[in-house]
Amino acid sequence: MTFQPCLCNWGERNSVTIGAVPEDKPKHGQTLARVPIFSGLSDAELSFLAQRTVARRFAAGESVFGEGEPCAGLYVVESGHVRIFKSSAGGREHVLAIEGPGSSVAELPVFDGGNYPASVSAIDDTTLLFVSKQDFQALCLEHPQVALKVLRVVGARLRRLVGIIEELSFTTVRHRLAAFLVRLAKTSGTRSANGLEVTLPANNQELASQIGTVRELISRNLSRFQAEGMIKIDGRNVLVIDLKALEAELQSGE
Repeated sequence: MTFQPCLCNWGERNSVTIGAVPEDKPKHGQTLARVPIFSGLSDAELSFLAQRTVARRFAAGESVFGEGEPCAGLYVVESGHVRIFKSSAGGREHVLAIEGPGSSVAELPVFDGGNYPASVSAIDDTTLLFVSKQDFQALCLEHPQVALKVLRVVGARLRRLVGIIEELSFTTVRHRLAAFLVRLAKTSGTRSANGLEVTLPANNQELASQIGTVRELISRNLSRFQAEGMIKIDGRNVLVIDLKALEAELQSGE
C-alpha cells in the first residue's frame, strides 16, 4: 500500500515554527530512511512523510523538551547528538541514553498519550526532525508494521533501563566507571603505542550523570585507576594503558 497525498488524511500540518530551519525535504527523507521504525517504507512514502516534518535546530546545551511536558510528537536526530535524562528534586541528573543521527526519540508518549517521561537536551549543535503525534498515529494506522517496529525499539530501551537499574543497585561507582571506560575504549578508542586513547565527556559532572553518581567520586576513582597504572589522564583525554585490568574490574561484580 502506498500513500496517496490527495486521499491520505494525516491530521493537520504541523505548525511548530520555533527554532525552525530552512527545509531540505530530500535530505529529511534520507534521514528518515535510516530510522529503524521507518525502514519498511517505500521511497514515495518516506518522501511523503518528509513533507510533513519540521526541522528544528538546537544549540549545545539547549533543551528540546522537559520531563512532564505534554507530548506533541516525536523527534528524529538528523545531525548532532541529544541526551535523554531524568532529574531528581534536588537537581541531580541521570543520563538514560545518548542518541545520534538516525535515532528516534519520544515514541512511547506518542503511543500512550502521556507526557514526556524524561527530558531531552542537545549535546552539541543539533538538528532534529519533528513529526506530530497526529501524523505519526495516522502513519501507524496506514502501516501497522511501523507500530511493531516501535515496540521493538521501546523493548530495547526497556532492557537498557533494566540494565541501568541493575548497575545502580548492585555495583559500585568504581565498577561502573571501569565499565564506562571499557565501553569507550572498545567503541571509540584510538590505538597508540602505549594503549587506547579515549576522550571523556565535557566534564566530570556530565560523566557522573551518565553512570549515576557525583563528580567528586568520578575524580577520586579516576585518580585511583591512574595510580594503579590502568590509565593516564591528560585533561579530558585518557590513555587506557591496561585494558585487561579494567575488564577484570567488571568480573568482580562489585
